[in-house]
Amino acid sequence: MTAKLRLGVNIDHVATIRNARGGDHPDPVRAAEIVASVGGDGITAHLREDRRHIRDEDLARIQTATELPLNLEMAATQEMLEIALRHKPHAACIVPEKREERTTEGGLDAAGLHNTLAPIVEELKAAGIRVSLFIEATDRQLDASLRLGVPVVEFHTGEYAHAFLDGDNAKIEAELKRISDMAALAAKNGIEPHAGHGLTFENVQPIAAIPQIAELNIGHYLIGEAVFTGLEPAIRRMRELMDEAR
Repeated sequence: MTAKLRLGVNIDHVATIRNARGGDHPDPVRAAEIVASVGGDGITAHLREDRRHIRDEDLARIQTATELPLNLEMAATQEMLEIALRHKPHAACIVPEKREERTTEGGLDAAGLHNTLAPIVEELKAAGIRVSLFIEATDRQLDASLRLGVPVVEFHTGEYAHAFLDGDNAKIEAELKRISDMAALAAKNGIEPHAGHGLTFENVQPIAAIPQIAELNIGHYLIGEAVFTGLEPAIRRMRELMDEAR
């Protein structure tokens, strides 16, 4: 029997809406509580350098409000390392970050940034934090992740999502094969593969069907659907689609 695929829900964009007007509403902590109540497996939050959505004080509040594991997405900077070591989330996923981007636009160059990442990875691991790298599904980046000794990689599914949106069947199949091959190679080498970025009700099942992938992290789409249907039904529907794929 194939293992159940975990769903981590990224609640950043609840905070984005809050920050558009200031104040405290809508509260991302309430979103975290809803995720827990409907069977979500984890909370993902990206504390960006410019604090455009999640704020520092949100982290402790999220950790207090729910027993779900917190996956902190963070840039490879000394500031973010210190915050991670202070809060000790279950996991820290190191992601690329540019201030001018609207969202994370690609995978981390783990190969090119090896010397920057190595001490950060070691400090996080020493603190008992499960380290993940958000990378493109390529041999080069996976090999770099192996050399860095991380237990988890999260494959960027943005190109697959774009191909799906464009109806480019050849590109869809190529991206699925690339992600599937790299997930199998990661698992073979003792790294747990996750995936995320741009996943929706319409495109999630082919990714969810890849047997080695242990977790999907989905945020923007679920918060967008929640505007129309509510967060509970949106998460339940995503959970159903993922389970059907398995």
